[in-house]
Amino acid sequence: MALQRPAAQGAVEEEDGEGGGGGGGGGPSGPPGGFTPPEGGFGWVVVLAATWCNGSIFGIHNSFGMLYVLLQEEAGDGPRDPALEFKTAWVGSLGMGMIFFCSPIVSIFTDRIGCRTTAASGAAIAFIGLFSSSFTKSLEVRYFTYGVLFGCGSSFAFQPSLVILGHYFKRRLGLANGLVTAGSCLFSMGLPFLLKTIGQSIGLAHTFQVLSAFMLVQIFLSLTFRPMFPSTSDPHDVEHVKLDSRSWRHQCASQMRKYFNMKVFRKKSYRIWAFGIATAVLGYFVPYMHLVKYVQEEFKETDKGWIVLVCMGATSGVGRLTSGPIGDLIHGLNKIYLQVASFILLGVLCMMIPQCREFWGVLVVCLFLGLCDGLFITIMAPIAFELVGPMQASQAIGYLLGLMAIPMTAGPPIAGLLRDCFGNYHLAFYFAGVPPLVGGLVLAVVPVIHRRKLRKQQRESGKDKMLVLETVMNGELLPGSPAVEAHI
Repeated sequence: MALQRPAAQGAVEEEDGEGGGGGGGGGPSGPPGGFTPPEGGFGWVVVLAATWCNGSIFGIHNSFGMLYVLLQEEAGDGPRDPALEFKTAWVGSLGMGMIFFCSPIVSIFTDRIGCRTTAASGAAIAFIGLFSSSFTKSLEVRYFTYGVLFGCGSSFAFQPSLVILGHYFKRRLGLANGLVTAGSCLFSMGLPFLLKTIGQSIGLAHTFQVLSAFMLVQIFLSLTFRPMFPSTSDPHDVEHVKLDSRSWRHQCASQMRKYFNMKVFRKKSYRIWAFGIATAVLGYFVPYMHLVKYVQEEFKETDKGWIVLVCMGATSGVGRLTSGPIGDLIHGLNKIYLQVASFILLGVLCMMIPQCREFWGVLVVCLFLGLCDGLFITIMAPIAFELVGPMQASQAIGYLLGLMAIPMTAGPPIAGLLRDCFGNYHLAFYFAGVPPLVGGLVLAVVPVIHRRKLRKQQRESGKDKMLVLETVMNGELLPGSPAVEAHI
């Protein structure tokens, strides 16, 4: 699951003290006056590094179903634990959940210390998490090493890789994002087979060490994330801050208002959209984690379980590549109905998994599951722009990812608990199908509420004023280009 985030106002604070805040992405925010992105050159090296970053991080997380089986085999050497499925699921769930939970914080770090430092530090933390996971057999310890360390490191390494693309591309930004998306999907298709091969031959501990090598490479690739936009900060501004007569409490409060602006939650349509997305993803990660084990138990396909993850990874790439152009053809907020369709279809498909009587039937379901994944992820940022406007789009995405963390983390362990209680995965996949259906129905009312609100504002303020407000740009700088890196 790879996300694309919009550009944000990074260093410029609004006059009312509630600046655009952190967040980032490879969105099309305007560069500083007089500066033109190179549209290539060294930018293609950055694209390659971003592809490796996105592919390795989400390839490992989306392939956790293979590690899930290896973890259970390792834990099965001792006395049988009746809650083994539930406990094992927390390892992968924490890892995926921490990516989203840390998202608002990573946005601030990206703005303050830059893409290169943030990404390299995150890759180093992720490397430590995976490498240290190879030296323990305790699930509780791996909650910290894999779940917390690797998950947090992944978040800090991943987001700057999307932000930096906006520093090198404007006219070709769509192409650059497409290449990163398509390239990263190759990892999601290849890693399940790699994990199957090395997991059986060298064991789980050495498998973690091999995976940590991907993060070690990413540390050095992150050094290519060199900011291109010149800094607009004035040295006199720094002196002004130092000489500010306000107390440190007032200064801290001002910074908190700047980076944790909650204004987006005043919009009813955004609150409903965020609630619908957070509800739907409760069952999102369940197939990625439990399908491999389900195939082994239900169809005795011990050597073919990895194929289901390859199918989802392949069609997810197709969905990401096609949903962008399709979304561009859909006017305004009506593109949210594409998300509605993908969530409802995803819920129905999850419920169809226990009805499949042959292995090939599960493969067909997985092909469509991956397609739904690609569809709803890619259009998340454009919908945020439609709901809250460009000035607050980055924060809207950041808060949304943070809200997604809790249900996405809780879903797979709940499914594992249902497996422990009932002895099979049937009820677990029925459970996984309900939240996307509910979330899809909630999202369906968002365009209606949003249009009603716009009509009310037009009656009160006048159509001309509304048009002027919609033309406000999202600041002059993309995030990730702080003063500390501007001279490099």
